[in-house]
Amino acid sequence: MRYSPMHHDPQTITDRAPAAALLPLGAIRPTGWLRAQLQLQAEGQTGQLEEIWPEVGPSSAWRGGDGEDWERGPYYLDGLVPLAHVLGDETLLAKIAPWIEWILASQTEDGFFGPASNDDWWPRMVALKVLTQHAEATGDERVVPFLRRYFRHQLEHLPDRPLRSWGRARGADNALSVWWLHARTGEDWLLDLVDLLDSQTIAWNDYLGRDLITGAARVFSHRTHGPNVAMGLKKGAVDWIRDGREAHRQETEQAFENLDRWHGQAHGWFSGDEWLGGPLATAGVETCQVVEMMFTCEMLAATFADARHGDRLESLAFNLLPASNDPRMRSHQYLQQANQLEVSVARREWSFSSDDANIFGHEPHFGCCTANLHQGWPKLVSSLWMRSPGGLRSVAYAPAQVRTTVGGADVALDITTDYPFTETVSIDVTSSSSEPFDLQLRIPGWAEDWELRVDGDPVDLDPVDGYVTLHRSWTAARVQLTLPMRTRVIRREKQAAALRFGPLVLVHPLGENWRAVDGAPGLDEWEIHRRTSWNWALAGLDRAGDWSVERRPVQPVPFGLTGSSPGEGSPLTVTGFGVSATQWRQAGADTGPLPPSPLLERGASADLALVPYGCARLRITEFPVSGSWTDLDDPEDPQHRQP
Repeated sequence: MRYSPMHHDPQTITDRAPAAALLPLGAIRPTGWLRAQLQLQAEGQTGQLEEIWPEVGPSSAWRGGDGEDWERGPYYLDGLVPLAHVLGDETLLAKIAPWIEWILASQTEDGFFGPASNDDWWPRMVALKVLTQHAEATGDERVVPFLRRYFRHQLEHLPDRPLRSWGRARGADNALSVWWLHARTGEDWLLDLVDLLDSQTIAWNDYLGRDLITGAARVFSHRTHGPNVAMGLKKGAVDWIRDGREAHRQETEQAFENLDRWHGQAHGWFSGDEWLGGPLATAGVETCQVVEMMFTCEMLAATFADARHGDRLESLAFNLLPASNDPRMRSHQYLQQANQLEVSVARREWSFSSDDANIFGHEPHFGCCTANLHQGWPKLVSSLWMRSPGGLRSVAYAPAQVRTTVGGADVALDITTDYPFTETVSIDVTSSSSEPFDLQLRIPGWAEDWELRVDGDPVDLDPVDGYVTLHRSWTAARVQLTLPMRTRVIRREKQAAALRFGPLVLVHPLGENWRAVDGAPGLDEWEIHRRTSWNWALAGLDRAGDWSVERRPVQPVPFGLTGSSPGEGSPLTVTGFGVSATQWRQAGADTGPLPPSPLLERGASADLALVPYGCARLRITEFPVSGSWTDLDDPEDPQHRQP
C-alpha cells in the first residue's frame, strides 16, 4: 500500500504540508547484501509456497478454488507482489497474475469482491493493499474504478454491518487504502468513509496510552494480541492524515513508551507470544508481529517524517526480521526469544501458543506467519527512500538503487554500503537537470561524531528532527555519510544489561547444532541445540565502547553463522568480557530468571564473543552484570578494574 499525500492538494484536508510519500513500487531495487537476502527469500519459502502449501495453492478461494477463503491468500500476496517487483523476477511476476485477475474479476454489481463463502471485511483490507501495490507497479487502470465501487459498497453497508473482531482491530489498514484512492480522485465522499472506518476501529492510542496491561495477558483480547497492537500503532498516523492534530504524534510516542515500559524486551521491542507477554527475556515475539510492526514504522515514517521511525524500522529489519527465519529463509519460527537456549518442541510459558511455536518449520503453531512473513524484506526495500516536499528523504540505509523523478527531472541514487555491518554509506546522485533539490539524510539517534562529505568536502550541518538537508544541484555528486559505531550498554531491570552496536543488537551466540526433522512438511524443519555454555554475565562495561571489533566480508547468506566456534562466519564480531554466572540456571527449555546484579557469586572470566542478533538463532541478549553500575560513572574507582 502506497499512501502518498504528495499526490493531492493538502488544502483539501488540512493546511499542513505533506510529510513524505513512498515511491512507486519498483522504483527502488536492492543491491549488494540486501539483494542476496531477497534472492534467498525468492528461492525459499516465498518462491515455493504455492507448491508446498495448499492454503495458497490453486485451490485457494482467492483464485477461484474451493479452499482457504480468509486471510492466507491475501497475506501471501501482500509479500509476493512487492518481492516480485523489487527483484524484477519474471517467475514471481507470473505467479501473481492468476491471483490478481481472479480478484479483479470477482467484483459483484454492488461493489463487493472476494470469495462468496466469506464476507469478512478483514481479509479484504489486505487484498486492498495488494491491489494498490499492483497498480503502482504496473499502472493497471482497472484498480481505481474497482476500489471506487468497493468503497461505495463499504460506505453503504458498514453502518448496518460494522467492522468486528479482527477488522475492528485493524481498520486503520482499510483507511490507508481509502487515502490511496483519495490521493488520485480527490472525491469528498471518501472522507466520509474514512470517518466511518475510524468510528468503528479500536481507539488504539487511548488504550495503549492509558489502559495498557502491565503484565502478561491471561485472557484473549484484540487489544492485547501482538500483531493487532503492531497494526494499531499506525492509527494515530491515519488520524493525523485526516485532521492534522499534533496530539496524534505525541499519543503515538506515549504508546511506544508504555509498551516498552511494561512489555519491552532487551532487543528493543515488545513481547507478543501471541498476546502481550511482559518483559522477561524468555517471552516470545511473533513473526507476524515483526513484519506488521515494520509496515507500521514505514507508514509512521511516511506520515510524521520523524527520523526515530527509521531507527525503529532498522532495529526490526536488521535484528528481529532475520532472526525469525533460518539463514536461507526456508523455514521460520512462530515465536522467537531474546534469550533463546534451544529451538525445540517444549513447554514454555507463552501467554498463548503451543509447544511447537519455537521451532523453525513450515507451519509451526499456526499458519498466519507462514502466509504473512513475506512482506518484511521487500517492503523494507520499497521504503528505504521517500519523496519529501523538496526532494528525496532517506528512511533506512542499505545497498540499493533508486530511479525516480524530482521536479520533472530523472534522478538516480546508487547507494553502496555494507551497513549495518559497516559504518559508511556512499550515495552517488545524478540528475538530468541542474535544478537544485533537497537530499535529506537521516542521522540515527544513536550516532555520535558522524561525518558528512559531498565530493570529498566536509559538510557541517545540524540535524533537524533527525535529518540533515543538502540543497544543491545534483547533476553528478557523491555523498558519503560515516556513522561511527561503538558498543553501547542498555540498562535493564534488576541491574541487567543488553548491548547495541549501531542499529544492531549484540548477543552472545551459543554454537548451533541443527537437527533436521525427517519427513516434516514444507522445505525444512529444524530443532537447534547449543554447543557451548550459556550462563554468562557481562563485566568491564565501563570499557564496552572500546571493545575490539572484527569485520568480515558479508557472505551470500548475510545473517548466518558457520563453523564450530561461536561467532564464526558473522559479518561482525565484538569481543567483550564476561564471567560465568554460576547462580543462573536453566529452567526447562529456557533460561531461568536472571540473578540480581551485581553478581555476588561468580565463576571464571573469559573473553565473550558478541555477534548481531539476526545472525544467531541461539543467543543470550539480556545479561546479568558483574561489577557495580557506579563503575560506569567513576572510572577512577579502583574497584571497577575487578570484573
